Amino acid sequence: MNQKLPLRDQSAVSGVPDSSLTEPLFAALNEHEMTLARVSRLLHDDVSQVLSAAGLQLDALRMDFRETAPGVDQRAAEIQDMLEQAIDHLREISNELSPSIAERAGLHFALDQMAGKARNAFSGAIRLHFDSAARVTSAQAKIFYKIAECALEAAMGRPDCSVIDIQFKPSHGKLILEVGDNGSFQPSSSVGKPLGTLLMEYHAARANFDLLSTGSPGQGNTLRAVCPAAGADE
Repeated sequence: MNQKLPLRDQSAVSGVPDSSLTEPLFAALNEHEMTLARVSRLLHDDVSQVLSAAGLQLDALRMDFRETAPGVDQRAAEIQDMLEQAIDHLREISNELSPSIAERAGLHFALDQMAGKARNAFSGAIRLHFDSAARVTSAQAKIFYKIAECALEAAMGRPDCSVIDIQFKPSHGKLILEVGDNGSFQPSSSVGKPLGTLLMEYHAARANFDLLSTGSPGQGNTLRAVCPAAGADE
């Protein structure tokens, strides 16, 4: 059973909320992302730099009092270690908060971080295969990341799911993201769609990506997102 996810506003279709409801929702989500981005920049650019500067000042203080204060080297080194640990944690939090991690660090790194974080909350296996031959623009990376995030969350929530495969590859002038799982097949409800599905449709529609959701009893589920590769003929 294949289900093609709609890429345009189809409010008249059963199960698709009216745009008067979805537009405020997506506007609120965009504002939320902007807030996360500001907090991420604050942690990465301001707080982390202040802690780094404190570490340098501590090192200078250690040099000044090395001769007159026995034991200052060891105490200063211990404090510097704590500062470095705090900086590392802040950078991790900053990366997790930032909605633009795929743009800043690249899609491969972003997906790898996403999968690693998900493994901590998932009892099964999450496998990632990223074809290094793929060339992805920052704009494409952002959309693929958002779609992968929603698809991964949906897969983790399916009954009996124990294996999730995330694949990204170029093929015949296209870039293809696939998120597949072996969880129980769940047909779409006629009375509404999960928020994750709406978000994937929204992001795909804005960037002219194609989405295809397939699944059948005993065969698991697959979400496929496709867009033209950079430089490919239209």
